[in-house]
Amino acid sequence: MLNRSTNPAVGAPRLELGIRRSQSAYVNHYTMPRNSLLSFSFLFVNDIIILMGFKNILNQLNIPAQCKKYNLSLWQCPQLLFLIMGLIIIVSILTVYAIGTRYIEEPELVALMILLITLILFIIATIITRSFERLAEASRMKTEFISIVSHQLRSPLSNLKWAIELLMSGRLGKTEEKQIEYFIILKENSGRMEELVSDLLIVSRLETATLPLKKKEISLEDLINKLISELQLFTKASNVGIEFKSEEGLPKILADSSQVRLVIENLLDNAVRYIKDNGKVKMSLEKRGQNLYFKIEDNGVGIPKEDQKYIFQKFFRSENVLKYQTQGSGLGLYISKTIIKRSGGKIGFKSQEGVGSTFWFTLPIK
Repeated sequence: MLNRSTNPAVGAPRLELGIRRSQSAYVNHYTMPRNSLLSFSFLFVNDIIILMGFKNILNQLNIPAQCKKYNLSLWQCPQLLFLIMGLIIIVSILTVYAIGTRYIEEPELVALMILLITLILFIIATIITRSFERLAEASRMKTEFISIVSHQLRSPLSNLKWAIELLMSGRLGKTEEKQIEYFIILKENSGRMEELVSDLLIVSRLETATLPLKKKEISLEDLINKLISELQLFTKASNVGIEFKSEEGLPKILADSSQVRLVIENLLDNAVRYIKDNGKVKMSLEKRGQNLYFKIEDNGVGIPKEDQKYIFQKFFRSENVLKYQTQGSGLGLYISKTIIKRSGGKIGFKSQEGVGSTFWFTLPIK
């Protein structure tokens, strides 16, 4: 919009430009030399700022906040990738400028080449970053969905379990033998569903970093002995012997006892479930450097070589174990690995199909 006004001191009409601040940068473009690389760079950067919005750019550059939004580590964050691509673009601009000014006499052609290459690289970087952002957002929504569904299923499953136990007790009337058989089947299946929901909740809380890590000094040896005592009936019913050897004078470790217990319970449960008849599980605990080293060995069905690279993935179950044990969610080893990594340790295994498996993990003493 152009407004005509008169200056009383001079007596000559002048024009006042009533334009928005965002458009004022374009006026400067025409006052700069056309052969200036600075003018092209200024034009390009200014256009990007106007298109994307200054506030949006600042939000995108806040990498820690963006990583927290998607529950990702810094090296997995799409915004870090975008920043790296930006550095690549800057290096490319300087390289093209250095080569162009050396071999091309026309500065306008050099500036045009730089502008085109920068634009192409910027578009590629934007497309790649947006794709990773969509994947991260889909993963976040999936985790939230699992968490919500799992929470909603807990109450109905608990009510179903109590109702079955009440019916089996005979308090509501005489229960026939055939009815009890069906109630037992219902109880077993509701127990499996409850176990799956519990595992899904743990996975959801681990992935969203809402499962607190309450570290305190604990005796790993005492924790293992207590767990073996509690699972004694289960191991005897499975005709499996348990052997545990511990090095004397082991120091305490700083860890979350409930989460470490869950890891050992998952490993021991797998060893017992997938073992051959009258098998044996050997466990050992020793100090190695600044870590405690735990090992559990069985003579079970083992893991096929082609499946070993997937063993710590969510919901993965090897085909050979389905012949021996159909129960299981395929989440135990994934949970165990995540907990050990959060606790500052390492976990691994070696296995041979038909011979057995050996799983191990380390935890720092301090």
